[in-house]
Amino acid sequence: MRITFFGTTTLLFDDGTDQVMFDAHFTRPLLVKYIFGSASTDRAVVDEKLRLHNVDRLRAIFVSHSHHDHVMDAPYVANACGAQIYGSRSALNVARGGDVPASRLTEFHGNETFRVGSFRVTVIPSLHSKPTILNNDLGQTIDAPLRQPARLRDYKEGGSFDFYVEADGKSFMIRPSFNYIEGQMDGYRADVLFLGTAGLQKADANTEAAFFRETVDKLRPKLVIPLHWDNFFSPLTKPARGMPRLIERTEVAFFKLARYCEAKDINCLIQLPGTSVDL
Repeated sequence: MRITFFGTTTLLFDDGTDQVMFDAHFTRPLLVKYIFGSASTDRAVVDEKLRLHNVDRLRAIFVSHSHHDHVMDAPYVANACGAQIYGSRSALNVARGGDVPASRLTEFHGNETFRVGSFRVTVIPSLHSKPTILNNDLGQTIDAPLRQPARLRDYKEGGSFDFYVEADGKSFMIRPSFNYIEGQMDGYRADVLFLGTAGLQKADANTEAAFFRETVDKLRPKLVIPLHWDNFFSPLTKPARGMPRLIERTEVAFFKLARYCEAKDINCLIQLPGTSVDL
C-alpha cells in the first residue's frame, strides 16, 4: 500500500488498482485570507499535485469534517477525477456548491462501512479538538450549498469523524483531531495509526495521558504517523513548517509523541508533505 501525505490531514491510499483520498486540501490560503477575505481552489496547484503523484484512479474522497483545511478542494478533485465524495451533510453541501453531481455524493452519519474496490472504510463518530480563536464553530453546520470564492469562516465544522481502513490484509486508523470519545476505539486494532497532534503541545499531563490511552494503547499499532502538525497557511510550494508558534510548538508535540511511542516500543515516523511511504 502506497500512502502519500499532502499536508494537514490529506492522505492518498493507493493499492496499485484503486486510489482513495482522505480529506482534500491543497490550496492553503494565507492567514490574511482567512481573516479578511475569501478564497477559491487554486486549480494549478491541485492539478500539479494530482499529476506529480499519478492520481488517475481515484475512486473516493472521504471527508473527516468540513473546515476549509479538510474539504476546500474536495469538489474540484472529485470533478477532475470522477470520484465519489463521502461526508457529512455539511461536507456534501460544500460539494454541491462545487457542482459535484448528486449521483457522486454519499452522506454518512457514522458507524457505516463502505466498500471501494478492495478497500473497506468504516466511519467512526469522533470529536474535533478543543475550539480556538480560529475555529470556534464546533457543532455548527453548513446548511446550503457553499460556493467559491467563500470566506474560510463559512466552512463550519459540521461534525467530525475518524476512518478505519482495511485493505491488502492491513489495517489503518485515521484520527485527524486531537480528541477522542472514550471507548470509541474498543475492539479495533490497527497496524498503522495516523494521529492528529494539533493541540498536544499545550495539553496537560492528564489530557495527554487520556488521549494516548484512548488511541495508541487501544489500537496497539506498529507505527504511528502524526497528522495536522504542519502550518496549513503556508503553501505547498514552500518548505514545510510547523504550526505558527502562537498556536503550537510543533517540536514539543513531536517530542511528546515520540517519547510515548518509545516507551511502548512503537515506531514513529514524521512524513513530510508531498512524500509517499510503502506500508
